[in-house]
Amino acid sequence: MPGHDKPIALRPADPADAKAVADIWWGGWRDGHLGHVPDDLTAVRTAESFASRAAQRVEDTVVAVFDGTVAGFVMVVADEVEQVYVAAAYRGTGVASLLLTEAERLVGEQGHDRAWLAVATGNARARHFYQRQGWADEGPFDYPAEGPDGPIHVPCHRYVKHVTGRRGEDIRQL
Repeated sequence: MPGHDKPIALRPADPADAKAVADIWWGGWRDGHLGHVPDDLTAVRTAESFASRAAQRVEDTVVAVFDGTVAGFVMVVADEVEQVYVAAAYRGTGVASLLLTEAERLVGEQGHDRAWLAVATGNARARHFYQRQGWADEGPFDYPAEGPDGPIHVPCHRYVKHVTGRRGEDIRQL
């Protein structure tokens, strides 16, 4: 577990991280989504699908590493924080906050003044976390999750946070 003497490092993911990212994503997704998303999405979100998607998304991914182990990751595309997951053993240690702060920085660095993310309506743990981090719930919407035959609409809430910054500037809530 993270201690005071060993820092958690954030770095861009590389292809060697894909398996660890997939494992964290698979476990975390199941924890937060089972029972809260349509059954047809659950059916296609297999361990293999997460392995394939993690390998394809390396360029969009930042990992949190503790003592040589990937403890969590975040995926950011443009102004959307697409994924934030922490391995079960590292939950409650501050890893998620570090990753979310990095995501906010990346959104601002890309020239956006507002970040957004989608949270499955029934994922109360995640919704409370984002609210504690200063994100505002803009209300319900249907997120078009990627399915094999087109989008699968998932009941979600859209959370937003104003960010500022370009390269090298601090991110702060407006």
